[in-house]
Amino acid sequence: MSHSAEIEAEPCRNGSLVAPLASVAAVGLGFSIAMPLLSLTLEARGISNTWIGINTAAWGLASMAITPFVPRLAAFIGTSRLLALSIATMAAALPLFWLAENFWLWFPLRFLAGAALTVTFVLSEFWISTVAPPARRGLVMGLYATLLSLGFACGPLVLRLTGLNGLPPFGAGAIVLALAVIPILAGGNGAPRLSGHARGGMGRFLFLAPVATGAALLFGMIESGAFALLPLYGQAVGFDRDTVILFAIAVTIGNIVMQLPIGLLSDRIDRRALLLGIAVCGLVGSAVTPLVAHGFWPFMILLGLWGGSVGALYTVGLAHLGSRFSGADLATANAAFVFCYSAGALGGPAVIGAAMDVWRPHGFAVALGAFFLAYIVLVFIRLTTRAAQNG
Repeated sequence: MSHSAEIEAEPCRNGSLVAPLASVAAVGLGFSIAMPLLSLTLEARGISNTWIGINTAAWGLASMAITPFVPRLAAFIGTSRLLALSIATMAAALPLFWLAENFWLWFPLRFLAGAALTVTFVLSEFWISTVAPPARRGLVMGLYATLLSLGFACGPLVLRLTGLNGLPPFGAGAIVLALAVIPILAGGNGAPRLSGHARGGMGRFLFLAPVATGAALLFGMIESGAFALLPLYGQAVGFDRDTVILFAIAVTIGNIVMQLPIGLLSDRIDRRALLLGIAVCGLVGSAVTPLVAHGFWPFMILLGLWGGSVGALYTVGLAHLGSRFSGADLATANAAFVFCYSAGALGGPAVIGAAMDVWRPHGFAVALGAFFLAYIVLVFIRLTTRAAQNG
């Protein structure tokens, strides 16, 4: 998740990349442990899919609430200290989820953990982008994306080792996150300094580049909702609890393999047309899902192809935004982009969870298909309107 345009910084070229890269790997690992674990724990406690989706949506609400304050907080507290504090907060929150028997306590916990997660993404990406040598920034950011995806892939494997019952999986995630604080504190002197900048006119950019901001909204819905509720869909179609946590690995592998080719393609063709193609692939994948979901390997292959292409929505959408605006306009447009992503993360889980309760067992695919179809209509209208104006 990119928030680099949300902040300005005084460059610091001598800082170490080890600390922020370690935090990124830990965040990916901790997130991929927490998201399916929390959903499956609530399901085991008798909470409906609708309420699980609503509770998961607190991540998006927290992201929308905390993002505008990150630059000021980091300027006051310090980049490395705030980053370490955020990861420590996530580490402390994980065991509290297990201890909180009252479901309503999960809402403030989700909000707290979601805010900490957002701060970690913002500061880690900012630190990496600032410290990376300009000539090798693409290589370093590629390493950043790879480590994040590898962290996502390793989370389900950790759950396979710890099991899904009791405190051990929560404790394992907390330990991983706690250890990640060490390199951040050790490399804190290399962290860049932040300063906030004026914001304004964000709503205007929601409509100036609807293909890009719509891609952020769609990706937020899919990433937050599908990642959290995919294990429950797997159980609904007949897989056991130990198997469903592997599905996220297929999505992650697809992301790792397909991001570079799609990124290269986006430099050669109209990015709006590419985003339309990605959405069509997502719609086709959603339609095919009920046909293959009952077979483990066919479903894994579909998730890899589907997840890899869908993962490009955010990066291609952000690249399209960068080709449209520059300077202060780009910073404001990126704020609108991040807002749309957070809004999607807020609404997606609730809608998907409700659809799973209404259309059993394939409401998961129905909701995703509806998301993609709405975006396809938006892009098609935008492309045809532009073509008519140019004609």
